[in-house]
Amino acid sequence: MTAPPPSQGSVTVRMFTQRLSSTPRGARLARHLALAQLDAWGVPHDSEPADAVAGIVAELAANAVTHGRVPGRDFELRLALVAGSVRVEVSDTRTGARPAARGVVGTSGPLAEDGRGLLLVEALADRWEVVDREPPPGKTVRAEVDLPGWLSLVRRAAAPVGVPWCDKSIGMGEKEC
Repeated sequence: MTAPPPSQGSVTVRMFTQRLSSTPRGARLARHLALAQLDAWGVPHDSEPADAVAGIVAELAANAVTHGRVPGRDFELRLALVAGSVRVEVSDTRTGARPAARGVVGTSGPLAEDGRGLLLVEALADRWEVVDREPPPGKTVRAEVDLPGWLSLVRRAAAPVGVPWCDKSIGMGEKEC
């Protein structure tokens, strides 16, 4: 992937943060919460950006539960609607080995049962990186999915009740418009 890493200077328009138990149930809940939050922000469930974010959250949450789990500690899901994209961050508290860097993710053998999660993240995200968790200990995997028509989401959130708007560039159909 040749896209630059997420910029630290982005303008954050909306934010969602949730701590979840480091269990398979917590990983499933992370995906459902992400889709519900995107829908609340005006990104329809069946749109390409929502599908990409759902896949990224599912993989990163599963990785946090499987590889980043520390007994008695949760993982954190953070979503942000930033200028032009949706940012996904999943943080865990495990120190030590970190995932491979963007563009260096290896491939698993054809019969391997694991090792493909970050390949999916790389395929679905427009940008991704691994950074130190703040506050320490641990790491955060951050991914961004570009969101065509994102400005209309901001306008919708700021519009007075009853003011009509529509943006078919983000997957809105006749039903929503």
